Amino acid sequence: MPENAPGTAPSGRAPGGPAAGKTQLRVGRLVKAHGLKGALKLELYTDDPEGRFAPGATFTLQVPESSPWHGKPLTVREFRWMNSHPVAFFEGVEDRSQAEELVRAILWIDQDTAEAPDEDDAWYDHQLVGLDVIRDGAVIGRVARVEHMPAQDLLIVRMDAEREVLVPFVKAIVPEVDIAAGRVTVTPPAGLFEDIPEETDAAGSAPAQD
Repeated sequence: MPENAPGTAPSGRAPGGPAAGKTQLRVGRLVKAHGLKGALKLELYTDDPEGRFAPGATFTLQVPESSPWHGKPLTVREFRWMNSHPVAFFEGVEDRSQAEELVRAILWIDQDTAEAPDEDDAWYDHQLVGLDVIRDGAVIGRVARVEHMPAQDLLIVRMDAEREVLVPFVKAIVPEVDIAAGRVTVTPPAGLFEDIPEETDAAGSAPAQD
C-alpha cells in the first residue's frame, strides 16, 4: 500500500541523514506506551517486523528538536506480539515515563539506494519525484516531493509555477503508481483540486449540461 512507502528522510527529521549511497526507509512509528517497563506499541511500515525489529536493530529517530531523544539512535532490546499488537522494548527505555517521551516518534533505517524496497507497493522518494500526475486521463501536474508526516505521507503535486497541492498518499486517492510509465493516477475527493478548470470540448467550450 502507498502509505507504507519508504523514502529519503526530509532534512532535519532524521538527524544526520543517510550515508553516501544510502537512502532511509521508514519502518515504524511508536504510537503508545505499553505497561510500566518501557514497552511501546508499534505501527508497522514493513512486511518483515521480526527481521526489522530483531534485537540489536538500531534506528534513526524522527522526533521534534525539543525531544530528549533528538539526535539519538534507538536500539531494539526485545520485540514481541501482545494481543495481536506489535510491541517493542528498547535500550535505555526502562519505564513508562521514558516510553511516553518517544510516543509518535518515527523509526528510520539506512538501506542501499540500489536495492529495491522489500515491501510490495512501496517506493523510494526519488522514484516518485518527477512523475506525471494523471486525473481522468489527463496530466494535471507533477510530483515535486514527498512529505512524511506522523499520520500519513503526502505527495506534493506542483500544478504550475505558483501552486502546489498536498495529496494524501493513500490507496483511495492514489490508486496507481506506475514507475515504468512515469506516472501516478489520482482520484481525489471533491475540492482537493478545486481550481482545476472543467474539461472542455474540442471547440473550447464547457460540456453542455442536461
